[in-house]
Amino acid sequence: MPFIDMRQFIDVLQSQGDLKVVEGADWDLEIGTITELACQKEAHAMVFDKIKGYPAGYRIAVNLLSTHRRALLASGLPQGLRGLEIVKAWKERLKKYKPVPPRKVSEGPLFENVFKDEQVNLWKLPSPKWNEKDGGRYLGTGCMVITKDPDEGWVNMAPYRVMVHDEKTTGLYIAAAHHGRVMMEKYHARGQDAPVAVAFGQEVATYIASTYPLPWGQSEYEFAGFLRGEPVEVVEGPVTGIPIPATAEIAMEGFVPPQSKETRIEGPFGEWPGYYAHGAMPEPVVHVKALYHRDDPIIFGAPPRRPPYPFDLAGRGAIRAAQVWEEMERAGVTGVKGVYKLESGGIHFITAVSVKQLHQGHANWVASAAASVKTGAPLTRIVIVVDEDIDPSNIYDVMWAVATRCDPEEAVQIVKGVWSNELDPMISPEKKAKHDYTTSRIIINACRPYRWMNDFPPVVDASPEIKKKTLEKWASLFEGVPKQA
Repeated sequence: MPFIDMRQFIDVLQSQGDLKVVEGADWDLEIGTITELACQKEAHAMVFDKIKGYPAGYRIAVNLLSTHRRALLASGLPQGLRGLEIVKAWKERLKKYKPVPPRKVSEGPLFENVFKDEQVNLWKLPSPKWNEKDGGRYLGTGCMVITKDPDEGWVNMAPYRVMVHDEKTTGLYIAAAHHGRVMMEKYHARGQDAPVAVAFGQEVATYIASTYPLPWGQSEYEFAGFLRGEPVEVVEGPVTGIPIPATAEIAMEGFVPPQSKETRIEGPFGEWPGYYAHGAMPEPVVHVKALYHRDDPIIFGAPPRRPPYPFDLAGRGAIRAAQVWEEMERAGVTGVKGVYKLESGGIHFITAVSVKQLHQGHANWVASAAASVKTGAPLTRIVIVVDEDIDPSNIYDVMWAVATRCDPEEAVQIVKGVWSNELDPMISPEKKAKHDYTTSRIIINACRPYRWMNDFPPVVDASPEIKKKTLEKWASLFEGVPKQA
């Protein structure tokens, strides 16, 4: 059975000894720094209560999904999976995907506290200033921004960031070409304000679905229903008509005016590539018309961190890798044995693919296909293809293959003019001024050359048969060895 809401997931973590309650921390940098340190040390999930300047019960939950164990629990996948095993589990799961539309209900715990128009005061919520160089306080990091296409009527939700400007106004940053941005611009092209709803604490599988890159026209609500095994219950927003999760902790509704009419300086904000590349720029605002929250509300905080630390969802790279693998197979690419988004490079930067070479040029074909699929395309900087004896989820294996099986003169390609976005730290100020967010990509063939593969020096490694026989005889030597968390 899926989790009913975020609270139930928190209760389960606490019962398993994997959550700590922290009292008395300051919203100004202290909560953000504790969150960062806990993430780096793969520590417990945390709930901050009695935050400085706020009454007890106004809480912030962090690092709920930042370890593989917690992410697997939230996803309904078996515990103990690691590396390529997670990718394969997601790949098999995605093959069975069938949309499960949300179920409309008339009420939900979200409406335990309702504030409209002049009653709205966003400062009543303990929005943190997460990082020292942030331009303000961010209520929305682990949030879901929900928009509805004015032409086609389908609903999109994604974790775009939300900065608090004042008690009734927020900033909203959505990178170019993202579905939420496209929907907003459709309203603006008509001279209309774009309706928007934002949830700031939701059932965990629904949040995971919001991070998944679905094609245009497919709603994340339907994908969330698939992950949960039952529909997401939604209430129709009284102000915008946009469906909002009925069990969300906090939600707001409002309208985004065209940028020609109004913008405010948003940022800087420390983003997931690990830099302040976006800077402080004029961005859209949301005029909040209604604020809802449950009794004792909980903000889900997921401030981005410098890679390789997973700020919101450990294994998100595995989900993206599974989708890349699926897209390659649908394109007719053969021989692929594994795909992985190397976590040392974040969820986008480095894609590693293992292949069983079947003919001359096979490895280059696979590498080109991996570099071309749409999933995770922005900011993919490096694509590495390796032989089937290399574990693409193990960066040490991959870099050993690069160091010993790649002749840079013959096995490295540079692809220019590929898609990126303004969060890319390598987009120059001159290109940003022109809204030119293109960059380059390197493809590395780290496979043994096919034409003389049989003459390639053999690897120094015990055969699987000898390893199995030796382990059976000397199993006691390896008992009680600490396992990686």
